[in-house]
Amino acid sequence: MYYAIRVQGHLGPSWQDRFGGLCIEQQETGTTLLSGTLPDQAALHGVLLQIIRLGLTLLSLETSEAPNETGDDL
Repeated sequence: MYYAIRVQGHLGPSWQDRFGGLCIEQQETGTTLLSGTLPDQAALHGVLLQIIRLGLTLLSLETSEAPNETGDDL
């Protein structure tokens, strides 16, 4: 499953290992986007627990079957 998780504030790339290997992208809006695939819901819960432990504010969580899924059949 592909996840896109947005949190308040900027996190540096050095935090990547703490978030299950999700890609860390700082946004101009003062937020950070954590995105990528996780193997199961247990891994997602681990990422969410890290967000809680670090005192970060969770702004959004989106899921899809694959990254950049458009629904177009080619």
